[in-house]
Amino acid sequence: MASTVDEQATVTTRARYQRLARIYDRMERFPERRFRVWRRKLWSLVNGPRVLEVGVGTGKNMLYWPSDVNVTAVDLTPGMLQQARQRAGELNLTADLYLGDVQALNFADDSFDEAVATFVFCSVPDPVSGLRELKRVVRPDGKIVLLEHIRSPNKMLGKVMDVLNPLVVRLMGANINRRTVENVQKAGLVLESVESLGLGGIVKLMVIRVE
Repeated sequence: MASTVDEQATVTTRARYQRLARIYDRMERFPERRFRVWRRKLWSLVNGPRVLEVGVGTGKNMLYWPSDVNVTAVDLTPGMLQQARQRAGELNLTADLYLGDVQALNFADDSFDEAVATFVFCSVPDPVSGLRELKRVVRPDGKIVLLEHIRSPNKMLGKVMDVLNPLVVRLMGANINRRTVENVQKAGLVLESVESLGLGGIVKLMVIRVE
């Protein structure tokens, strides 16, 4: 089947994050105070031993990688990956870091026991295609764990997010009105649990089973 991924949208997304790569951590310094607690919670659910992290970004999750798992990490943007490599060096981590697109991963079927993404599917041009790729590369009965912000369940706030979304995407690269829980189901994955962590139900921790 021919790919339905919009290649130009992917190029545009890469360019946005490339532009932000050097200042990205400074931009998120304040919200990261809260995010780090949620990152730690997510990684406490990871058992491995073969784990894929997509959208590794500048490597903010590296502090929480379990010492007994083998993490392979990919990112769409060369600038972000450069920051991640620098962070891995500072943490004395041996990290398998690759340039890659979650919509078209360069891994064989069933290559991993688990996959992880944190605040990634807000910026993937075709999130359902990306989730299907995770389903492909994670073995049957494996697990996917996602930490994502989604469109607010509040009707009025959700509409405000819809209106603001084009501006936010242009400035930051991330969509603020993604319906990621629904997209997981569209991708043919099974939600084992969805936990609201904060911000009025906007941030969700999802544990997903691969069948």
